[in-house]
Order: sequence, then C-alpha cells, then structure tokens
Amino acid sequence: MTWLKDVPPTVTQPGGVEIKPVLAVPPWVQGLIFDCDGTVVDTLPLHYVAWEETFADLELTCPLAFLIRHNGKPTGQIVALYNAEFGQSIDVDKFTADKERRTYALLEQARPLEPVATLARHHQGRLPMAVVSGSNRANVERALRAAGLRELFPVVLTADDGLPPKPAPDLFLEAARRLGVEPALCQAFEDADAGLEAIRRAGMLATDVRPFGGGYRHE
Repeated sequence: MTWLKDVPPTVTQPGGVEIKPVLAVPPWVQGLIFDCDGTVVDTLPLHYVAWEETFADLELTCPLAFLIRHNGKPTGQIVALYNAEFGQSIDVDKFTADKERRTYALLEQARPLEPVATLARHHQGRLPMAVVSGSNRANVERALRAAGLRELFPVVLTADDGLPPKPAPDLFLEAARRLGVEPALCQAFEDADAGLEAIRRAGMLATDVRPFGGGYRHE
C-alpha cells in the first residue's frame, strides 16, 4: 500500500498512463488525526456561502483566493487579516458572530467527504482517532453529527479549547497526547496549508487530502 504525502492529483507514468494516488495508512502508524471542514466533512461550500452572505451584508466581497490562502485559521483571525489586506475596518467580533450563526444553520446539510471518511470508518476500533479544527465547537459537533461521523472520534479539539491556532502544532500535539500516541507515530489529514504546516511542526506524517476532493474548490 502507498500513502499520499504532498503528491499531485495524478502521476503520469512512462507510456502516458495516469496513476491516481492512494489514500491509505502505513503499517507503522498508531493514531489518526483529521481536520474537520474540507477534510473528513465536505462543508467548505457551506462555509463559503456563509462568508459570501456576511460580506454582502456589509456591501463587500471576499476573493475566494483569499479564503483558500487562509483556510484552516479561526474566523476572527481571517477577518482581521482581511481588514489589513483590503484596508477595511470590519468589527471582527460582530462579523465573526454573524458568519458563524449563518454557518451553523447551514451545517445540517453537511455530508462526509469520501474517501477520507471511508478511511476513518475502516479504522474505527483499529486505531485511536481524533478531530482537530480551527472552527468553533458548536459548528464542528454539528458538522460531524450531520455527516454521521461523530461516533468515530473520541477526541475532538476546536478553537474553543484555547490552544494556539494552526499553523502552530499545539492542537495536533494535544490530540496525540489525549489519544496516548507519540506524535511521530501519528498520521494527520488536512486540506489547508496552515494545517499541513502544523502537522509537520508536530512531527507527524502530513497527508494532503485536496487531491481527493478536499479543500475549497475554485468552481
């Protein structure tokens, strides 16, 4: 078996045959850690609607490329970065509350992101598993439950747990600690550059799920 680690969506072999990467777990791995939105649950289209509507209320727009660049960071941090980059003075707390309220309402539509969710289901009861997210607990819990995945993860860490956000490694390191697994024996799955950097800083095997449909999609 092979596993994805920073490889393109397809690899062209001699003779022009395209081989798609395989999402799998190496035999030495003893714990699995998943980001939530855009990784194990296909919620980023819902989040984007909430972003769009909240900006529209202020007669503003936000480039998708900006959200892609800052994917994985807490909402308030993204709004503050938007203010700095686009010369705005949005009330960060009010915008964050409005955006998260809209997101929560939409998350009842959340669905699993396959094949990442398939991999997690396959390893239920075989390996300890956790979710770590830069989103708030209410949204993460709602998304996992709507997608029918909550029971897979005994450990769920969110922005509400008070740890430094990605790309700091703290969320991943705390998840490993709670799972009782050494960080070097963990494989972690992400759809955002900030999250992948956090995994690497934690000393874990970083698996980018974007070639499998994760992350924001430009369409």
